[in-house]
Amino acid sequence: MTTHTVKTLSGTEITDPPIARFLFSDTRFAPVWLVIRVLIGLTWLQASLHKLGDPGWMETGASLKGFWTAAVTPNAKGTTAIAFDWYRSFIQGMLDGGSYVWFAKVIAIGEFAVGVLLIVGAFVGVAAFLGGFLNWNFVMAGTASTNALLFAGAILLILAWKTAGYYGLDRYLLPRLGTPWLIGRHETEATSAPSQRRPGTA
Repeated sequence: MTTHTVKTLSGTEITDPPIARFLFSDTRFAPVWLVIRVLIGLTWLQASLHKLGDPGWMETGASLKGFWTAAVTPNAKGTTAIAFDWYRSFIQGMLDGGSYVWFAKVIAIGEFAVGVLLIVGAFVGVAAFLGGFLNWNFVMAGTASTNALLFAGAILLILAWKTAGYYGLDRYLLPRLGTPWLIGRHETEATSAPSQRRPGTA
């Protein structure tokens, strides 16, 4: 499969191959992204609800403290759940500074916000990025579970940000921000406008 190029004033612009345009820029594929983003959104929503009602997350941060402590504590073999020294030092610093008290609230509210935004289809690209960032941190802290799969889903939604929320609020929000969905209409208007060339010119 090949790409085609378009000459622009600044040089040559390389466009995406047809399959990429269909998957990530064509609204005909939007129903698939609707299913994916709602499933991921429900997962985040379910993960957040028990945290929002748990004092260990919303008041003392004890739940997050326990998770971080387990992640940095060496096991019988002398290794920890965190594979990278720099990340282990980062988590240890957060523990020593008592950051778990406020950071637990950030995680709980962040998970809830990501879930709601994905379900209603509002700013899907941003929500997917934030969700993927949470997944990445959970994996770095030694928790595999479904985080790797959710991270992969987040990457796909980020790539499909233009159409993933087409059946959702993004269909109305993104046009106000200048979404590429309007390009086709502008091109049609431009080609149907009367010619501005002078008579007798090429």
